[in-house]
Amino acid sequence: MVAVVVVRRFDSKRLIGRKWSDEIVQKDRLLWPFKVVQKAGDRPAIQVTFKGETTEFFPEEISAMVLSKLKQDASHLLGFEVKDAVVTVPAYFSDAQRVSTKDAGAIAGLNVLRIINEPTAAAMAYGLDKRGDEQNVLIYDFGGGTLDCTVVSIYNGVFEVKSTGGDTHLGGEDIDNILVEHFRQEFKRKYKHDLVSNQRSIRRLRTACERLKRTLSTSTQANLEVDALYEGIDFYTKITRARFNELCAELFQRCMQPLDQYGHHPLLA
Repeated sequence: MVAVVVVRRFDSKRLIGRKWSDEIVQKDRLLWPFKVVQKAGDRPAIQVTFKGETTEFFPEEISAMVLSKLKQDASHLLGFEVKDAVVTVPAYFSDAQRVSTKDAGAIAGLNVLRIINEPTAAAMAYGLDKRGDEQNVLIYDFGGGTLDCTVVSIYNGVFEVKSTGGDTHLGGEDIDNILVEHFRQEFKRKYKHDLVSNQRSIRRLRTACERLKRTLSTSTQANLEVDALYEGIDFYTKITRARFNELCAELFQRCMQPLDQYGHHPLLA
Protein backbone atom coordinates (compact mmCIF):
# COMPACT_ATOMS: atom_id res chain seq x y z
CA MET A 1 0.00 0.00 0.00
CA VAL A 2 1.34 3.45 -0.95
CA ALA A 3 0.17 6.53 0.93
CA VAL A 4 -0.18 9.83 -0.92
CA VAL A 5 0.55 12.57 1.59
CA VAL A 6 -0.08 16.32 1.34
CA VAL A 7 1.51 18.09 4.29
CA ARG A 8 1.32 21.67 5.52
CA ARG A 9 3.99 22.39 8.10
CA PHE A 10 3.66 25.73 9.88
CA ASP A 11 6.31 27.93 8.25
CA SER A 12 8.94 25.16 8.33
CA LYS A 13 7.88 24.48 4.75
CA ARG A 14 9.35 27.87 3.87
CA LEU A 15 12.59 26.99 5.61
CA ILE A 16 13.12 23.52 4.22
CA GLY A 17 15.93 23.34 1.67
CA ARG A 18 16.97 26.97 2.24
CA LYS A 19 20.08 28.58 3.69
CA TRP A 20 20.16 30.79 6.78
CA SER A 21 21.60 33.62 4.72
CA ASP A 22 18.73 33.56 2.19
CA GLU A 23 17.05 36.96 2.01
CA ILE A 24 13.63 35.33 2.39
CA VAL A 25 14.65 33.59 5.63
CA GLN A 26 16.10 36.80 7.09
CA LYS A 27 12.92 38.71 6.30
CA ASP A 28 10.45 36.09 7.51
CA ARG A 29 12.15 35.23 10.79
CA LEU A 30 11.39 38.68 12.20
CA LEU A 31 7.66 37.87 12.29
CA TRP A 32 7.81 34.19 13.21
CA PRO A 33 6.62 33.28 16.73
CA PHE A 34 9.72 31.13 17.23
CA LYS A 35 13.46 31.67 17.05
CA VAL A 36 15.50 30.59 14.03
CA VAL A 37 19.24 30.16 14.53
CA GLN A 38 22.18 29.57 12.20
CA LYS A 39 23.87 26.17 12.30
CA ALA A 40 26.89 24.67 10.54
CA GLY A 41 26.78 24.81 6.77
CA ASP A 42 24.60 27.95 6.88
CA ARG A 43 21.58 25.79 7.76
CA PRO A 44 18.64 27.33 9.62
CA ALA A 45 17.25 25.58 12.69
CA ILE A 46 14.13 26.24 14.76
CA GLN A 47 14.85 26.77 18.45
CA VAL A 48 12.18 25.83 20.98
CA THR A 49 11.95 25.48 24.74
CA PHE A 50 10.20 22.40 26.11
CA LYS A 51 10.01 21.52 29.81
CA GLY A 52 12.69 24.07 30.58
CA GLU A 53 15.13 22.72 28.01
CA THR A 54 16.17 24.50 24.81
CA THR A 55 16.19 22.27 21.74
CA GLU A 56 16.90 22.95 18.08
CA PHE A 57 15.29 21.21 15.11
CA PHE A 58 16.11 21.42 11.43
CA PRO A 59 13.11 22.00 9.11
CA GLU A 60 13.47 18.43 7.83
CA GLU A 61 13.02 17.14 11.39
CA ILE A 62 9.85 19.20 11.85
CA SER A 63 8.44 17.80 8.61
CA ALA A 64 9.49 14.31 9.69
CA MET A 65 7.43 14.68 12.88
CA VAL A 66 4.34 15.47 10.82
CA LEU A 67 5.02 12.59 8.43
CA SER A 68 5.59 10.22 11.37
CA LYS A 69 2.19 11.11 12.79
CA LEU A 70 0.53 10.59 9.41
CA LYS A 71 2.33 7.28 9.01
CA GLN A 72 1.15 6.20 12.46
CA ASP A 73 -2.47 7.19 11.76
CA ALA A 74 -2.48 5.53 8.32
CA SER A 75 -1.00 2.32 9.72
CA HIS A 76 -3.62 2.26 12.46
CA LEU A 77 -6.51 2.75 10.03
CA LEU A 78 -5.23 0.22 7.47
CA GLY A 79 -4.28 -2.41 10.03
CA PHE A 80 -0.69 -2.80 8.85
CA GLU A 81 2.47 -0.71 8.83
CA VAL A 82 2.74 1.80 6.02
CA LYS A 83 6.29 1.83 4.69
CA ASP A 84 6.03 3.41 1.22
CA ALA A 85 4.76 6.89 0.42
CA VAL A 86 4.43 9.42 -2.37
CA VAL A 87 4.93 12.92 -0.97
CA THR A 88 3.70 16.09 -2.67
CA VAL A 89 5.46 19.46 -2.79
CA PRO A 90 4.71 22.85 -4.39
CA ALA A 91 5.29 22.83 -8.14
CA TYR A 92 8.00 25.48 -7.88
CA PHE A 93 10.02 23.77 -5.16
CA SER A 94 13.73 23.77 -6.01
CA ASP A 95 15.83 20.61 -6.24
CA ALA A 96 17.28 21.34 -2.80
CA GLN A 97 13.80 21.66 -1.30
CA ARG A 98 12.69 18.40 -2.91
CA VAL A 99 15.76 16.56 -1.65
CA SER A 100 15.17 17.93 1.86
CA THR A 101 11.54 16.80 1.72
CA LYS A 102 12.65 13.31 0.74
CA ASP A 103 15.13 13.37 3.64
CA ALA A 104 12.24 14.22 5.98
CA GLY A 105 10.42 11.13 4.76
CA ALA A 106 13.46 8.99 5.44
CA ILE A 107 13.76 10.39 8.97
CA ALA A 108 10.10 9.47 9.48
CA GLY A 109 10.86 5.89 8.47
CA LEU A 110 9.16 6.11 5.08
CA ASN A 111 10.42 4.87 1.76
CA VAL A 112 9.60 7.89 -0.42
CA LEU A 113 8.89 6.37 -3.80
CA ARG A 114 8.39 9.64 -5.54
CA ILE A 115 8.06 13.39 -5.02
CA ILE A 116 5.24 14.85 -7.12
CA ASN A 117 3.80 18.33 -7.50
CA GLU A 118 0.75 19.25 -5.43
CA PRO A 119 -1.36 20.46 -8.42
CA THR A 120 -0.67 17.16 -10.19
CA ALA A 121 -1.89 15.26 -7.12
CA ALA A 122 -5.03 17.41 -7.05
CA ALA A 123 -5.66 16.71 -10.74
CA MET A 124 -5.21 12.98 -10.12
CA ALA A 125 -7.77 13.04 -7.31
CA TYR A 126 -10.19 14.90 -9.57
CA GLY A 127 -9.66 12.85 -12.72
CA LEU A 128 -9.15 9.26 -11.60
CA ASP A 129 -12.80 8.41 -12.31
CA LYS A 130 -13.07 10.59 -15.43
CA ARG A 131 -13.39 8.71 -18.70
CA GLY A 132 -14.22 9.77 -22.23
CA ASP A 133 -13.25 13.00 -23.98
CA GLU A 134 -10.08 14.85 -23.11
CA GLN A 135 -10.43 17.53 -20.43
CA ASN A 136 -8.12 20.44 -19.74
CA VAL A 137 -8.19 21.46 -16.09
CA LEU A 138 -6.72 24.52 -14.39
CA ILE A 139 -5.70 23.86 -10.78
CA TYR A 140 -5.37 26.98 -8.61
CA ASP A 141 -3.78 26.07 -5.29
CA PHE A 142 -3.43 28.97 -2.86
CA GLY A 143 -2.14 27.31 0.28
CA GLY A 144 -0.69 28.42 3.57
CA GLY A 145 2.73 29.23 2.19
CA THR A 146 2.77 28.64 -1.56
CA LEU A 147 0.76 29.31 -4.71
CA ASP A 148 0.60 26.90 -7.65
CA CYS A 149 -1.32 27.23 -10.92
CA THR A 150 -1.14 24.31 -13.32
CA VAL A 151 -2.92 23.27 -16.52
CA VAL A 152 -3.37 19.49 -16.72
CA SER A 153 -4.78 17.46 -19.59
CA ILE A 154 -6.84 14.41 -18.51
CA TYR A 155 -7.79 11.65 -20.94
CA ASN A 156 -8.93 8.18 -19.89
CA GLY A 157 -6.89 8.20 -16.71
CA VAL A 158 -3.77 9.64 -18.34
CA PHE A 159 -2.53 12.93 -16.88
CA GLU A 160 -0.24 15.32 -18.70
CA VAL A 161 0.98 18.62 -17.22
CA LYS A 162 0.82 21.21 -19.99
CA SER A 163 1.94 24.30 -18.11
CA THR A 164 2.68 25.43 -14.58
CA GLY A 165 3.31 28.65 -12.71
CA GLY A 166 3.23 30.00 -9.20
CA ASP A 167 5.16 31.38 -6.27
CA THR A 168 6.91 29.39 -3.53
CA HIS A 169 6.62 32.33 -1.16
CA LEU A 170 2.98 33.39 -1.42
CA GLY A 171 0.15 32.07 0.71
CA GLY A 172 -2.20 32.61 3.61
CA GLU A 173 0.73 33.09 5.96
CA ASP A 174 1.62 36.26 4.04
CA ILE A 175 -1.82 37.66 4.84
CA ASP A 176 -1.18 36.86 8.49
CA ASN A 177 2.22 38.59 8.25
CA ILE A 178 0.65 41.74 6.81
CA LEU A 179 -1.90 41.88 9.62
CA VAL A 180 0.72 41.18 12.30
CA GLU A 181 2.93 43.97 10.96
CA HIS A 182 -0.02 46.38 10.72
CA PHE A 183 -1.12 45.82 14.32
CA ARG A 184 2.47 45.72 15.58
CA GLN A 185 2.98 49.21 14.21
CA GLU A 186 -0.34 50.35 15.67
CA PHE A 187 0.62 48.99 19.10
CA LYS A 188 3.99 50.71 18.83
CA ARG A 189 2.36 54.06 18.03
CA LYS A 190 -0.11 53.79 20.89
CA TYR A 191 2.06 52.34 23.65
CA LYS A 192 5.68 53.02 22.55
CA HIS A 193 6.62 49.34 22.77
CA ASP A 194 7.79 47.13 19.89
CA LEU A 195 6.37 43.62 20.06
CA VAL A 196 9.08 42.22 17.80
CA SER A 197 11.31 41.83 20.85
CA ASN A 198 8.84 39.44 22.52
CA GLN A 199 8.14 36.17 20.68
CA ARG A 200 5.25 35.25 22.96
CA SER A 201 3.49 38.54 22.18
CA ILE A 202 4.04 38.05 18.45
CA ARG A 203 2.67 34.51 18.68
CA ARG A 204 -0.47 35.66 20.49
CA LEU A 205 -0.95 38.53 18.06
CA ARG A 206 -0.59 36.17 15.09
CA THR A 207 -3.23 33.82 16.53
CA ALA A 208 -5.61 36.76 16.94
CA CYS A 209 -4.86 37.91 13.38
CA GLU A 210 -5.71 34.47 11.99
CA ARG A 211 -9.10 34.62 13.72
CA LEU A 212 -9.66 38.16 12.48
CA LYS A 213 -8.83 37.12 8.90
CA ARG A 214 -11.49 34.42 8.99
CA THR A 215 -14.04 36.84 10.43
CA LEU A 216 -13.42 39.32 7.62
CA SER A 217 -14.26 36.66 5.03
CA THR A 218 -17.92 36.98 6.05
CA SER A 219 -18.11 40.36 7.82
CA THR A 220 -17.37 43.95 6.83
CA GLN A 221 -15.59 44.66 10.11
CA ALA A 222 -13.73 42.66 12.75
CA ASN A 223 -12.43 43.34 16.24
CA LEU A 224 -9.03 42.29 17.53
CA GLU A 225 -8.84 41.76 21.29
CA VAL A 226 -5.77 40.44 23.10
CA ASP A 227 -5.58 40.66 26.88
CA ALA A 228 -2.18 41.47 28.41
CA LEU A 229 -0.46 41.38 25.05
CA TYR A 230 2.73 43.03 26.29
CA GLU A 231 3.76 43.87 29.86
CA GLY A 232 0.14 43.69 31.01
CA ILE A 233 -1.17 46.02 28.30
CA ASP A 234 -4.52 44.99 26.82
CA PHE A 235 -4.75 45.59 23.09
CA TYR A 236 -8.19 46.26 21.61
CA THR A 237 -8.65 47.56 18.10
CA LYS A 238 -10.68 46.94 14.93
CA ILE A 239 -10.28 46.87 11.17
CA THR A 240 -12.71 47.06 8.27
CA ARG A 241 -12.69 44.76 5.29
CA ALA A 242 -12.00 47.79 3.08
CA ARG A 243 -8.85 48.56 5.08
CA PHE A 244 -7.89 44.88 5.02
CA ASN A 245 -8.25 44.81 1.23
CA GLU A 246 -6.12 47.94 1.00
CA LEU A 247 -3.35 46.43 3.13
CA CYS A 248 -3.34 43.21 1.09
CA ALA A 249 -3.92 44.77 -2.34
CA GLU A 250 -0.41 44.05 -3.60
CA LEU A 251 -0.56 40.48 -2.34
CA PHE A 252 -3.96 39.89 -3.99
CA GLN A 253 -2.54 41.26 -7.23
CA ARG A 254 0.33 38.78 -7.00
CA CYS A 255 -2.25 36.01 -6.54
CA MET A 256 -3.77 36.86 -9.92
CA GLN A 257 -0.51 37.14 -11.85
CA PRO A 258 -0.13 33.38 -12.47
CA LEU A 259 -3.69 33.33 -13.83
CA ASP A 260 -2.96 36.15 -16.27
CA GLN A 261 -0.62 33.89 -18.22
CA TYR A 262 -3.56 31.51 -18.77
CA GLY A 263 -6.00 34.21 -19.86
CA HIS A 264 -5.44 33.35 -23.53
CA HIS A 265 -4.01 29.88 -23.04
CA PRO A 266 -4.94 27.78 -26.09
CA LEU A 267 -5.93 24.83 -23.93
CA LEU A 268 -8.45 26.90 -21.98
CA ALA A 269 -9.91 28.86 -24.91
